[in-house]
Amino acid sequence: MYGLIKETEKGYSTQSADDILFTNRRLFIDREISSEYVDEIITALMVLSISGDEEITLFINTPGGEVLSGLALYDYILGMNVPVRTVCVGGAYSMGAIIFLAGDKREMLPHTRIMIHDPAYSSNNIGGKKPHEILKQVDKLMESRESLAKIIAERTDRDIEEIYKLTMEDSYFNVDEAIEFGIATGVYKVA
Repeated sequence: MYGLIKETEKGYSTQSADDILFTNRRLFIDREISSEYVDEIITALMVLSISGDEEITLFINTPGGEVLSGLALYDYILGMNVPVRTVCVGGAYSMGAIIFLAGDKREMLPHTRIMIHDPAYSSNNIGGKKPHEILKQVDKLMESRESLAKIIAERTDRDIEEIYKLTMEDSYFNVDEAIEFGIATGVYKVA
């Protein structure tokens, strides 16, 4: 892992790249979204929000993941009393795109991609289940679809019917398309 070696009064010390970024109010979301991972991110956001009111930057490069966990992070970010900037640095796919939409500023590096789609049925096996049990799971999936479509519509100022049509399949956006559609607000300038 990368880091810095600093000379102090007590000798040399090393500081990891993650610690340096955290100190500068920057976090990475770079794994599949899961309940354990979201707990880590929310904990870090809690610490940063009580340590100052300066903007927090979330760099996102994730294939997506669990809907409920992703929505918990989305809701937490929206409820924060400090500004949050989200930056796509690779791909923000599926739940990663929803988390990206939580940012006050939503920026992308020039060659990154955002992908939105309807939620997919999880890896649960439906073999041996009765029709009413399968229908209950489909109903829950449709509830998730509605929640995600509402978020996308609200954050992009688009009609929900347009979102439903768009998310029936995987819809990819480059930076220009994402800005035009309202998913992103600009291009990230590396300082």
